Amino acid sequence: MPSANKVLVAGSVNMDLVATVSRLPRPGETLPGEGFALHPGGKGANQAVAAAKLGAATTLVGCVGEDAFGKDLRAHLLDSGVACSLKVADLPTGTAMILVDEEGENSIVVIPGANASLDAPAIAEVPVRAGDVLVSQLEIPVPAVAAFFERGRAAKALNLLNAAPAIAGANDLWPLADVVVVNEVELEFFAKKPVRDRRGAANAAIAARRFPRQIIVVTLGREGVVAIDGERVIERPARVVQAVDTTGAGDCFVGALAARLCAGDRLEEGLDYANKAAAICVQRPGAGSSMPTSMEVDVA
Repeated sequence: MPSANKVLVAGSVNMDLVATVSRLPRPGETLPGEGFALHPGGKGANQAVAAAKLGAATTLVGCVGEDAFGKDLRAHLLDSGVACSLKVADLPTGTAMILVDEEGENSIVVIPGANASLDAPAIAEVPVRAGDVLVSQLEIPVPAVAAFFERGRAAKALNLLNAAPAIAGANDLWPLADVVVVNEVELEFFAKKPVRDRRGAANAAIAARRFPRQIIVVTLGREGVVAIDGERVIERPARVVQAVDTTGAGDCFVGALAARLCAGDRLEEGLDYANKAAAICVQRPGAGSSMPTSMEVDVA
């Protein structure tokens, strides 16, 4: 039977303005673009869509503006099976300016807009129960994330922090998280240690851990995934695919991991499943629109 628990996401909702280029430009350089498209995005929205499409009952708490982007994003979330608790703010809906090169690598600038309005009262409107998985990131105000995770702790839910993007002031959130997911750049920022390979990632993850039972998951792109769980170091290789657009791959991984932990999977099972989901995601353009369904992951 499906799990009665829910994935609850507090996070950003953005419209992605995506330009494709032959390569990422150097500082001061102008390059001709090869294409342009609008895609639904925002780390919070992407992770919620990923979890919902993979079968988890999912609710997103966030903020949008009273504009066309906000209306389109709400429709996208509902069409993807996400229950929405979206506050309408007096600011424009958040946007992200994204460049994607021929190898699928990207460069991103995020303009928070309405996401900066998400606060503790909005967080408090969503019920939290024991066994739920709470997911948040750092594209919304840190106090809102703290309020969200404090509610999770009080309810004996599982708190999953995707500590991205790496920002000053987020250190106080780490002790509130049962699971932290970071990439190598974010891990270097928080651990103050270099990450050059899987061993370096494991050492830095151990240094960054705030309490012995805290799980740290490090996504390393083509190098796979390393996780620290107690005394165990878990390594998973990346699946070899032809990447079209890596935008949203990390969000897909987080959403998939949250969905499987919510369903009662062991960490190793969740990592394997999230790896498969992210490998499908990178073979498609866009972020929110590239999230796979559970059927696609099951046959991958």
